[in-house]
Amino acid sequence: MQENKNQTDLKIPKHVAIILDGNGRWAKSKGMPRNYGHVQGAKAVEIICEEAYKMGIQYLTVYAFSTENWNRPKDEVDALMKLLRNYLKTCLRTAEKNRMCVRILGEKSRLDVDIRKRIDELEQATKDNDGLHFQIALNYGGRDEILRAVREIALEVQSGTLKPQDIGETTINEALDTKELPEPDLLIRTCNEQRISNFLLWQLAYTELYFTPVAWPDFTKEELVKAVEAYTMRDRRYGLLKEE
Repeated sequence: MQENKNQTDLKIPKHVAIILDGNGRWAKSKGMPRNYGHVQGAKAVEIICEEAYKMGIQYLTVYAFSTENWNRPKDEVDALMKLLRNYLKTCLRTAEKNRMCVRILGEKSRLDVDIRKRIDELEQATKDNDGLHFQIALNYGGRDEILRAVREIALEVQSGTLKPQDIGETTINEALDTKELPEPDLLIRTCNEQRISNFLLWQLAYTELYFTPVAWPDFTKEELVKAVEAYTMRDRRYGLLKEE
């Protein structure tokens, strides 16, 4: 593990999830169009991926586009899809350079065919990489994910391959987009918003939450260290009593 600020004193979370908030507000504060903020936000993602791995974080999951984001103005959605197309190409180059394993979470069928094709290419090209496991949530919503999982399980029960009494947490975990991933240890949300906004509803049951006023384009390595410092001070008991 490479050294970082106060590295020896930090308890490094295995899996960090981030809600990337504030791109549009950040741009507006600078007199720029909202899309400028999204472009700068994409650059910040690349930086944090690299810094997270240097710190020893093994899994990083970012909330890039929610099922509710389709309700934004069409010109902004179109600009986001254009940015996504470019980012998927950039991400492939970055993944090849840094041995990053990339996986897309969410319901992909609503995305355009060319975007789905690039997603498949990215996932296939990086699936055996042994660096940072990087998950991007696109057209993702926690309720939608659980709904899709329930339907999948219901079909198994209907076909007779699964008995209702045999359904447990493992059954549900394996039907979610995040199957095979550890639950997040730390959730970071930027730009002073303090809610989880339909993100990883099942997976965040015992995740530590960290909120910062910093907008995502200004979220630097130093801000990541602050979040991990706060996580280090947390007492994670998972419903148990604190040891005396």
